[in-house]
Amino acid sequence: MLRNRFRFIPRRNVLDGFMLFIVILCAAMPACAHNGPPFPIISDQRVGPVIISLWTHPDVGTGTFFVIVDAPSGGKIPEDLKIDLSVQPVSGRLPEARYPTERGDNNGHEQFNAAIPFDQQEMWRVRLFLSSSAGNGESMATVEVTPPGLGRWDLLLFTSPFLFVGFLWFWGMSKRRKLQRAYDEAAMKAQGS
Repeated sequence: MLRNRFRFIPRRNVLDGFMLFIVILCAAMPACAHNGPPFPIISDQRVGPVIISLWTHPDVGTGTFFVIVDAPSGGKIPEDLKIDLSVQPVSGRLPEARYPTERGDNNGHEQFNAAIPFDQQEMWRVRLFLSSSAGNGESMATVEVTPPGLGRWDLLLFTSPFLFVGFLWFWGMSKRRKLQRAYDEAAMKAQGS
């Protein structure tokens, strides 16, 4: 009887701590900012003589854009391909600004990169201009520019649930050891008397 009573106390405390963590997590405000890897806003779309995908990581301050270019089946990417991006707030509060991209290579794919300044969080219109001797093209998408992450505090924020679970495990194990010792001492006293 004494053993069963001591056995369930640590599990209950760990369960209570876990339930408290879940309640706190559910009460937290939902995050509206994008913080993570780039995501596509245009995917495998034919623009002029090539197929493009436009990936972005749109942060207030500097947003990064990656244009991945593939040749259509039976075709090739023109050597003189030039890509520019232009951005403008959907609200129209600023005029459209055009930025050139720099050519790079991404695991055998042609890639064009651009870093574009954004002054505030809102919806932005992004237009892609493609020009080459094989033809020209244009495509458009919209993206929500979001505040950047918390910098070096991101690591602490993202690892805190794992640290909390680890703390609960160690805390529960130490309580269990103390209760086991108390049980063993009580059993020895009972045997000795």
